[in-house]
Amino acid sequence: MYKQHRSILYVVILLILAALVVACGPSTAQPGAAQTGESGGGITVVGRGEAFGQPDQANIQIGVETFAEEVAEATSQNEANVESIMTALEELGIATADIQTSNYSLWADQRYGENGPEGIAGYRVSNLVSVKIREIDRVGEVIGVVTAAGANNIHGISFSVADPAGLEVEAREAAISNAREKAASLAELSGVELGDVVAVSEVIGQPGPLMEGMGGRGMAQDTVGVSPSISPGELGYSVQVQVTFAIR
Repeated sequence: MYKQHRSILYVVILLILAALVVACGPSTAQPGAAQTGESGGGITVVGRGEAFGQPDQANIQIGVETFAEEVAEATSQNEANVESIMTALEELGIATADIQTSNYSLWADQRYGENGPEGIAGYRVSNLVSVKIREIDRVGEVIGVVTAAGANNIHGISFSVADPAGLEVEAREAAISNAREKAASLAELSGVELGDVVAVSEVIGQPGPLMEGMGGRGMAQDTVGVSPSISPGELGYSVQVQVTFAIR
């Protein structure tokens, strides 16, 4: 009876070992059979699109620089001019929220002779404010008014679009269209048929909006009180997308 039970146990163990060998053995599936369909490859391209529109707002840097032999005199003169400019901006309807100090500097001017520095000739104070103009056709008017009020430095003009969403969408549409054209050309050259889009992403870290019509730097004294002619030009948005298409 004992020998019979032992024989049965041996048979059971052999059956278990045989099952394990079958389970761990090499697959009999055809190589590459699981790689058909969606994993059959694709074409990846980068498309670029641009959209252009008219700027509707501007930002200008307005500065006041004063010089005097004493610090107190230089700073008081500068402050008086800045207050005059602020009053002029308020009368033009520029909101306080659209005016921001961007730089304030105070330094000593050295007097030089044949043997080098000979002492302090006086002190200079520079106060620079950034002003956003939300009515693009008033840029020249604003510059003329603030220079008449005491501004003697205009450090550049930049233009922008208050709501660029529409231009961004237009640029993305152009980028997708450009990507499809590139992929179709590659597919034709490769002798395959272009399939559906399987992946798409916007390329980040690219340059900001392309701007044309940037204003110059600085303003001569003889233009004080004159409203200069300002050309805002065009504002362009550029978008790049990476798209992967399936192939058949």
